[in-house]
Amino acid sequence: MEILLTNDDGIYSPGILLLKQALQSIGSVTVVAPDVQKSGVGHSITFSHPLRVRDVHVDGKFAGYGIDGSPADCVKIGVREIIGKQPDLLVAGINIGANVGINILYSGTVAAAIEGAVLGIPSVAISLEISELPSDVQGAAGISTEMIRHIVTREIPKGTLLNINIPHIPKNEIKGVRVTKQYSGDFDEHYERRTDPRGCAYYWLAGTGWPEKEVVGTDMHALKRGYISITPLKYDLTDKGFFSKLESWDMEY
Repeated sequence: MEILLTNDDGIYSPGILLLKQALQSIGSVTVVAPDVQKSGVGHSITFSHPLRVRDVHVDGKFAGYGIDGSPADCVKIGVREIIGKQPDLLVAGINIGANVGINILYSGTVAAAIEGAVLGIPSVAISLEISELPSDVQGAAGISTEMIRHIVTREIPKGTLLNINIPHIPKNEIKGVRVTKQYSGDFDEHYERRTDPRGCAYYWLAGTGWPEKEVVGTDMHALKRGYISITPLKYDLTDKGFFSKLESWDMEY
């Protein structure tokens, strides 16, 4: 099995390096990832300057290919140039930090999996919830690999990706796996206004904690209750429920 592995935390992130080691028990793994941190870039692509590709070594061993672009860039160039063919599976992760609710739209990790789905590749995005304690990325890599073993024996519909979130608790405390919907409510966000040494104001996004309201059956609810959340996503954003009503507006110009 040919696996393309990427992320948005960068090629030096322990999440991608440990997941590469774990996934090698399933197949051949090619890492193509941003050469620096690219969290929150969403589904951006690069067309205003050329993309640079370089071999990356960690602890004297070849780790993969570092790209000075976005996660979506990494998928595109990984498939079309580095591997040169469609891989059997695309995996994005392990992202350090949950990707649930509205965060899915901002996530470069999820965007990489969406790009894989657009290209017709079975694709999975994997994220690990963070807390004030050190993250057990090694344990999350093992959990991710076992889940992928199950996934590859099934068929993911073309154009669909799976978004997996792992709770930050010991493996023996995880209650199981829940198939969930994306939480669609608002998160608590605000900006802190600060002043730099020159007296100029700047703003820092803060207050991105999860809302107190929980919606049963969503990715956020499952994660907070100690379950692994797996959500099927599609890149078609058409509001099908409103489509017919909009047609009835009979607009002219």
